[in-house]
This record gives sequence, C-alpha cells and structure tokens, in this order.
Amino acid sequence: MTKIKFCGLSRDEDIAAANELNPDYIGFVFAPKSRRHVTLEKARELKRRLQPGIQAVGVFVNEDIQLISALGAEGIIDMIQLHGQEDEDYLRELKSLTDRPILQAFLIKSPADIPPAQKSSADFILLDAGAGTGTSFDWSFIGAMTRPYFLAGGLTAENVPDAIRRLNPYAVDTSSGIESRGKKDRKKMADFAAAVRKEARNASALPDIGKEHRP
Repeated sequence: MTKIKFCGLSRDEDIAAANELNPDYIGFVFAPKSRRHVTLEKARELKRRLQPGIQAVGVFVNEDIQLISALGAEGIIDMIQLHGQEDEDYLRELKSLTDRPILQAFLIKSPADIPPAQKSSADFILLDAGAGTGTSFDWSFIGAMTRPYFLAGGLTAENVPDAIRRLNPYAVDTSSGIESRGKKDRKKMADFAAAVRKEARNASALPDIGKEHRP
C-alpha cells in the first residue's frame, strides 16, 4: 500500500489530527526561510505528542550535519529529509554520524533530472516540483525511474488517486494540499488519507490475472 506523509506540521492541533488519521510519516520543517518552520523546542514538544508508529521526518536545507545528527540522537526525528544542494560527500559524512534513514529530495524539471535521483546513495528519494511550491511536475518524466520513491508536488485528495494508479509511488507527500489559508486543515488531511486508502483498496481488489491491463 502506498504510504502517506503529511509534511509541514507545526501546531498541537496538527499533531492531534495526525494521531487520529495515522499517516506513516509526518514532517517537521527546520529550514528557517520556510513559513512552516518549527524551532527545535517546538519540534521536541510536538514529537512527544506524536503517537508511536508515526515516523517524524526532519526537513533540512543545507543544514549543519552535526545539528541533524544531534536531532536524530535525541529522538526528535526518525528520518532525515534533505531538500537543498547536498551532494554525495555530504551524505557520506551524515551517514557516518547517524543511523537515521536519509530521504533526499530532487526537483524534477525534465527527464534529465531522473538519473541523478536514481544514483543517489540516500536510503530513500523524493521527487518534487519545488520547495513547497504546491505545484506538480510532469509525471511522464518519471518513466525511467526504477527505484521506489516518495512523490510530492501539488498532491491533493482530488489528484492523488490518479497519481497512485499511474505511478504506484512508494509514498505520497503533501503539505499545501492539506492546508487552508496557510494552516493545516483537518478535513483536507482526512480527505487525503481516505483517498489514498480507498485507491489502495481498489487496487488490491483487482484480480492478479491481467495486471498489465490495469488502468
């Protein structure tokens, strides 16, 4: 089943909604320039409220490796998401300091952006249209992708079923798609989770014979 990630959670009520809806991942954005930025103290508080079983992902942009490592060691984050210009040397150093899984984001503007994502030594990769822009990229560019990936960029309850049918991503990641007036919207969060799970049920109900003819 396609996994669900709600990114950019920053308030107590966001965590309460996540605890009720039970996504696989939630994201804390530590990039200072983001409007969804959370402080270390707030992230620590929110993580304490998060129910066990939901993994907290720390989102960083060209951040100091020692700081990321410390957040992982303290248990504030369960996974590390890199959303800047981090290269393989950066990944190697980070891996030497933490055992937290690393999710590396790639901005997909053309088919030429797929091979670098394929070759990343990160544990997971994320394909996105931009840093929190709330827009989608041309999904046809993913055609050559052979490794599992998180799909992000303009995903909503309305278009995520089509994304799952067409692409079968490992996980779907949404932030602006579950917001109203710049804040997380519990109904939109619920609608998104329901849409993903309904599509997964529909897929599992299809017969094994003739899978190649599925829409």
